[in-house]
Amino acid sequence: MNQLNLQNLREQKNIIIKKISEYTMNNILDIKTLGQLKASGYKSTSIKDELRNNLRDKIKSGKPVFEGVHGFENTVIPELERAILSRHNINLLGLRGQAKTRLARKMVELLDEYIPFVTGSEINDDPLNPISRFAKDLIEEKGDDTPISWLHRSERFFEKLATPDVTVADLIGDVDPIKAANLKLSYADDRVIHFGMIPRANRSIFVINELPDLQARIQVALFNILQEGDIQIRGFKLRMPLDMQFIFTANPEDYTNRGSIVTPLKDRIGSQILTHYPESIQIARTITEQESKLDQNQTDIVYVPGLARDILEQISFEARDSEYIDNKSGVSARMSITAFENLISTAERRALILGVDKTTLRLSDFIGIIPAITGKVELVYEGEQEGAAAVAQNLIGSAIRTLFSDYFPKIEKLEKPGEKTPYSDLIEWFFAESGFELLDEASDAEYQNILDGVTPLEILIKKYQPQLDKNDLYFMKEFVLWALVEYKKLSKDRFATGHQFKDMYGSYISKL
Repeated sequence: MNQLNLQNLREQKNIIIKKISEYTMNNILDIKTLGQLKASGYKSTSIKDELRNNLRDKIKSGKPVFEGVHGFENTVIPELERAILSRHNINLLGLRGQAKTRLARKMVELLDEYIPFVTGSEINDDPLNPISRFAKDLIEEKGDDTPISWLHRSERFFEKLATPDVTVADLIGDVDPIKAANLKLSYADDRVIHFGMIPRANRSIFVINELPDLQARIQVALFNILQEGDIQIRGFKLRMPLDMQFIFTANPEDYTNRGSIVTPLKDRIGSQILTHYPESIQIARTITEQESKLDQNQTDIVYVPGLARDILEQISFEARDSEYIDNKSGVSARMSITAFENLISTAERRALILGVDKTTLRLSDFIGIIPAITGKVELVYEGEQEGAAAVAQNLIGSAIRTLFSDYFPKIEKLEKPGEKTPYSDLIEWFFAESGFELLDEASDAEYQNILDGVTPLEILIKKYQPQLDKNDLYFMKEFVLWALVEYKKLSKDRFATGHQFKDMYGSYISKL
């Protein structure tokens, strides 16, 4: 059997499976009573087994389990899959912006599409295994005529940000005096209890973000829910084996800075999984392109050279190693995403001012990403002394310096007097011509004419980047100039409406 026939058979099989699944689902949703549910042969499954069974099916089929999460294929995702197969509650430990919450939300896709619950139940009681007094009483009263409803998996995800003001009542529940008055019940009756977020998330995924920020006494209240399956509310000890998949997220530094996860709670969390930042520019680019919110107008108006995207991502890599930035706090992937949006908007704004339909991103447009950087990094003392904007400009320069050697010969810090280098003609041109200015809002024609006037610049690029796309030529020209500034071969000064490039020594003399 040839490959084409085999592929056709697989496609036909998938179509048949999909039709059977749709037919079965339509029939299931027609079930409205407990008697009908029993007759259908439906069997209850715990949420951890549900996740495990659906994960096994996905792994067997070769389908991606956590689609849209990049860079974790050989590290985090295998560990997460092992934890799910082991039916563990999970703690995702990592710095901010490492897709911890996204991973948790993606787990919803491993749930069954619909599950039945007793109609009117506050805690999504399983009709075949009820745990609340309401559901038990209703089933005892109505038997097989007990009404049931169906809960979609999208409604089975609950999320709570742990803050110091969170109370036991918020998470677990409290006595409700209004309910007691309306139902004319004594406070000794457990029907006066108003359930908190966790009981209401029964048979669901429950995420607590930034767990160490939760007060220790609140963490203690989670012990029995995780292990023994009972809850205590205002003196009521309720045996309620809640069916939950807990996922916690935490920042490693929280253990020493703002709080900690109490040891008995850590002991009850089955798997602790370490996340990390993208390990390559290519992965970082994929994430930024996926997550940035750009409309069709922006993508149509602004052409973005590939090198510009690489510089943008390299800025985050530089920030994570910078002596001015607190690396314990981390540099979120959101910095690259918002910086990219700012970068495109800078070029778009120029096009709107000039009244043109198309423009190409310029390296000088990177001045527009400074607000995105300054709002996303935590500076150490030295960084505060430099100033946030100066640190941002330093990061842009460092990224250019790092990537320059991938395209052109290395610029030596010290050179022998009179020694000819690949950049000698270019530097001499600036010495003879006294430099030029690049205005932020110059038209593309003006911008190109200025750069075309630097003849040695084009000769250098043709020699070392002969295959360069012509659309990227002027960005590359500017890239060379900025790199020479970083290596102290040229001088660049920022003024209100643009940049001025000069010979290094001529600039020094003029200052004198």
